[in-house]
Amino acid sequence: MTTQPRTTGENDSADFGGTLRALRVGHEWSLRDLGEKIRFNRGYIGKIEQGDKFPDRQFAELADRALNANGSLTAVWQDTAEERRKALATGRLLTASTKDSLKMIAAVEESMDLADLERATTQLSIAYLGTAPAPMLRSAVELRGDALRRLRSRQYRPNELADLYQIAGRLQGVLAYAALDLGDSAVAMTHADAALVCAENSGDRELRAWVRGTQSLIARFDSDYSRALASVTDGLAHSTVGVSRLRLICGYAQSKANLGDSAGSNRALDQVQREREKLIPKASEHGIFAFSEAKQHYYASSSLIWLDGASDADRAIRESAEAIRLWEISSEEDRSLDDEALAHVYQGTAYLKVGRLDEAAAAVRPVLNLPPERRISWIHKRIGRLADMLGTKRFAGTRKADQLRAEIRAFAETG
Repeated sequence: MTTQPRTTGENDSADFGGTLRALRVGHEWSLRDLGEKIRFNRGYIGKIEQGDKFPDRQFAELADRALNANGSLTAVWQDTAEERRKALATGRLLTASTKDSLKMIAAVEESMDLADLERATTQLSIAYLGTAPAPMLRSAVELRGDALRRLRSRQYRPNELADLYQIAGRLQGVLAYAALDLGDSAVAMTHADAALVCAENSGDRELRAWVRGTQSLIARFDSDYSRALASVTDGLAHSTVGVSRLRLICGYAQSKANLGDSAGSNRALDQVQREREKLIPKASEHGIFAFSEAKQHYYASSSLIWLDGASDADRAIRESAEAIRLWEISSEEDRSLDDEALAHVYQGTAYLKVGRLDEAAAAVRPVLNLPPERRISWIHKRIGRLADMLGTKRFAGTRKADQLRAEIRAFAETG
């Protein structure tokens, strides 16, 4: 998944504002003192320091000179301005991508021919496993634009209708994943709803099952566990065989664990292993639409970390370790880098559940070393939960716990 985007206007200037405040306090100046020196209202300066306002370059240069910052404050302003520009561009793209999904939901009677986009769509679903979500969002929007033009001009043969809807549904699935990894669950659900329309019109039960699993995933992101359970339950009611069924059962296990049902979650995880042993994978399953054995173990660990039992935590440790091992020996096109990073977070969380702080720190070390573009929204959410656990009474006063928690905070601030 990358840096989690922030809504424009909400803490956009936190880096610049924090630097400004640190310099001002270092000079032992009040807001009024600085305001008088650079001829700006103290209330306005206070809002800049709090991150509610972002000034123009002239303000940064005046403050830099007044505070003898030797250009460092202006440099921070430049970096923050560039981050704002990128966040705004991504936000606009997310908004634009939603409009066409809403049109697709309404266009249930229309048809499209995307046969010539099938290869590009397959390549995109594979590339997603090892690429940050922002460029994947752009590529999916471009392909979907071509698909919609074909839809409106009816460029298809009658016997291609089912395949056409299937490919369109997969493009919508990529858009849903990208939006969620960028932190916008509402946009992700809109894209998933459009994917469901395509799946139903294609008659592809496997794709429909995958979409229902993705809708459950989005609901879990929003902590709406009842809706998550309802989505996978509906998916299973319409599913027969295939890897998407395995994913649905794992989603069921996750939802049960989120709702505190240890027995139900473990039964589901045992069931999915039995069904996998009988499964014959399809050659058409690629990238995010596949459900590898590594992904299955990953789902298991992400389920069990929500439960309080020591046996659940021990199993989560084993499941995450197996997921990581399998991904490390996988081919490049089968290796999901974001999920692999999350497996480390889940393993660290499980270790904390049983009080094994040193192992937890070692487990999350690869995640803390990730570059900012790979720090997807899921990573921020889940490692933030791990940080909260480190701040509980169980680890209070523990130097290693405080140190790891500080590292996670720094990770969040730079990501």
